[in-house]
Amino acid sequence: MPLEFIDHYNVLTKDAAASAKFYVDVLGLRIGDRPPFKFPGAWVYAGDQPVLHLVERDTLPEGKGVVDHVSFRCTGYGELKQRLDKAGVEYDERVVPKFNLTQLFINTPDGLKIELTFTEETVAAG
Repeated sequence: MPLEFIDHYNVLTKDAAASAKFYVDVLGLRIGDRPPFKFPGAWVYAGDQPVLHLVERDTLPEGKGVVDHVSFRCTGYGELKQRLDKAGVEYDERVVPKFNLTQLFINTPDGLKIELTFTEETVAAG
């Protein structure tokens, strides 16, 4: 069976509330229902899909591996840039040669790099 989409990604954090606030305030996602696990955390949703599972830990493990970045295909290019500017979030903007995709790279409070990808049509629409 071919891969259909990325279901979610999991992030270990020392402060799930601060991380969740970043995703809600800056990216416009929302906090949603989460199973009653015996450890603190939050599930962050895009629409009806929980795309990010935050797991809170007092200490973060070393040498567990590195996630370079997670990419989201996005719309609302102008609106999202305004949200980033309003929140004081720095971004690096790039264009993918040949495919004409615009990327905005940002960092979360936990240091995770996120790529926000927009099609040429989405960027032209503002």
